[in-house]
Amino acid sequence: MLLVRKLVFLASILASGSVAFAEGGVSEKAEALFHVGPLPLTNSMVTSWGVTLILVFFIRWLVGKPQLIPARGQAVVEGLLAYMRDLFEPIVGKKAMPAAFPLLICFFVFILLHNWSGLFPFIGTVGWREINQATGEQVGFIPWLRPLTTDLNGTIALALTSFVAWFIIVWRYAGPKLLLFDLFGNKADKKDVPSALYWALSPVFLAVGVIEVISILIRPVTLSVRLFGNEFGGESLLHNTSYFPAFYVLEILVGLLQAFVFTLLTAVYIGLICNHGDDHDAESDHHPVDAKEAVPGAPSH
Repeated sequence: MLLVRKLVFLASILASGSVAFAEGGVSEKAEALFHVGPLPLTNSMVTSWGVTLILVFFIRWLVGKPQLIPARGQAVVEGLLAYMRDLFEPIVGKKAMPAAFPLLICFFVFILLHNWSGLFPFIGTVGWREINQATGEQVGFIPWLRPLTTDLNGTIALALTSFVAWFIIVWRYAGPKLLLFDLFGNKADKKDVPSALYWALSPVFLAVGVIEVISILIRPVTLSVRLFGNEFGGESLLHNTSYFPAFYVLEILVGLLQAFVFTLLTAVYIGLICNHGDDHDAESDHHPVDAKEAVPGAPSH
């Protein structure tokens, strides 16, 4: 019944012409449009669902029915995926790339579209007024839609997803032994340093490992705050300057950069643990060619 009353209330607002356009800056938190039981459904959540559905249907329409000889739309999508794979594979490593690539491409596209969604008409600018019944004055404004990346809850969810995925991929493709050694192990080579110095370095690497664990635990904080701060600041700037063209173009670049930075950092975190030994394996697959094998007809000894 509460949901029905909310919908009736929304219809009455539309019918009475009380639809408002935002003036000034944007709120630092997402506003609840209505509640389903105790669960609030915010404008940023609605936008995230809409962007996801549009993305899915657009990709399906662009690719169509996959073919061995790709059509134009399928070729565009495959070309972009191949470019992104070539970009991230040297960072992540060949072993973990099959598991990490779907995560990375989804992060980049999803965050990019949300960063740019705030530049579209009516997103973050159209909603309903909150009126003080006693005075009849407007006391607030609730936009119907706002980008997920301008909501700190949304960026925290993305950062926690990145952190959990990092742990699963590292645990599977590197294993606990390599993970513990990479964090706390003595990286000095016994052949290059005296034995006494080697053992003296062990507490140093242990202390560095503790610092590294702390830095890993705060990654969700840094990822979420960086993305939220840049996107919320950009939205506020655009609203307060009435979408000044120079700032509009700047936000296009900032949105692209922040999507790439978030995805790149996730790839780097995975590659720091998983990208070990690929170069050695590649070298072992290409043995030096003997001179007599390189020159046809060379005499054998």
